[in-house]
Amino acid sequence: MNAAHLVAHFAGLALAYACAAAAVVGIGYTVLASALIGRFFARAVAEPTSFPPVTVVKPLHGNEWALLDNLTSFCEQDYPGPVQFLFGVHDSADPALQVVDALRQLHPDADMSVVADARLYGPNRKISNILNMLPQARHDVLVFADSDVGVGADYLRNVIGELQRPGVGLVTCAYRGQPDPGFWPRLSAIATNYQFLPGVVTGLALGLARPCFGQTIAMRRDTYERIGGFKPFARHLAEDHAIGEAVRAIGEDVAIPPFAISHACVESSAAKLITHELRWSRTIRRIDPLGHFGSALVHPSAFALLALVFSGAALWAWPLVLVAMGARLALKLSSDRALRRPYRDLWLLPLWDIVSFAIFVMSFRSSRVIWRGFSFKVDGDGLLSAAQDE
Repeated sequence: MNAAHLVAHFAGLALAYACAAAAVVGIGYTVLASALIGRFFARAVAEPTSFPPVTVVKPLHGNEWALLDNLTSFCEQDYPGPVQFLFGVHDSADPALQVVDALRQLHPDADMSVVADARLYGPNRKISNILNMLPQARHDVLVFADSDVGVGADYLRNVIGELQRPGVGLVTCAYRGQPDPGFWPRLSAIATNYQFLPGVVTGLALGLARPCFGQTIAMRRDTYERIGGFKPFARHLAEDHAIGEAVRAIGEDVAIPPFAISHACVESSAAKLITHELRWSRTIRRIDPLGHFGSALVHPSAFALLALVFSGAALWAWPLVLVAMGARLALKLSSDRALRRPYRDLWLLPLWDIVSFAIFVMSFRSSRVIWRGFSFKVDGDGLLSAAQDE
């Protein structure tokens, strides 16, 4: 063996051992997440002491596959207080308004208002939509909820109960993936349920995460006003994260109750799924570089496979691959049990693990994201700016 081959041999072994070490740490993380996710959802939810009037603010854009079902779930709440439903669009011809008309027919007694206003305050069109709606909000408890969210009948009771706890200024909710029909939405739901959600639960348990999710943001009007309203977030891609940090900055807590709402997984092609996941991954990289780098630990199967490749399929690497995949399977089963979901699509998990690792690697290449057909760059503060093609 000449010198060049010797160097290559030892370099390959070094890479194999480094990947094996990452896999071992990732397996430990995965086992920990499997134990923590059940404990998180087993906690008790705070009961409300009163039922104040609530305005549910719903920015809409387009006619999603399950939009009527998701909106209907908000109208079927076991909540004795008054509830105003406020829907907003930028375009008066938006097809989402046809769904709102159908919703009115299903719930003629519900208090519903619609705002169609094209004004923009920055590149974040969702925030602009909300700002256009808020002058019509009549109540002092505001619940902002995305259009692609479905909830149980006790959703408002649980959210208001958490908001009434001492020191709480904002309530947000963890969410699980609910796929539209088709292969790619099912793969997207795998990403949400067995990568994102366990990561959130583990980060909270270890004090490493400070999340706030746009799927639900509930707050009192005085908290909204103390953070300066939402206009300062009109240039943020991750406006939910920025809003949560703003609430913490004024000395109030962000609460995450122990239940999950559903989030529609609508990515109907490989390109749409990868674009969505890249946008999320690059956004996290810009606003939390250390946390993003640490998220490599959610990929034990990929690192174990790399250890197998770099070691030349050494005998010691094969058990590592099996243990890594077994740990990921155990996490899936624990998550399904905690979320009361059926055990299905087991074969999609290793497929997603490979795709997810590739997306993680790609996220370091650029800070460009595609959002609703527009290309942006995300700076270190999570602010959007127009991007040139790279």
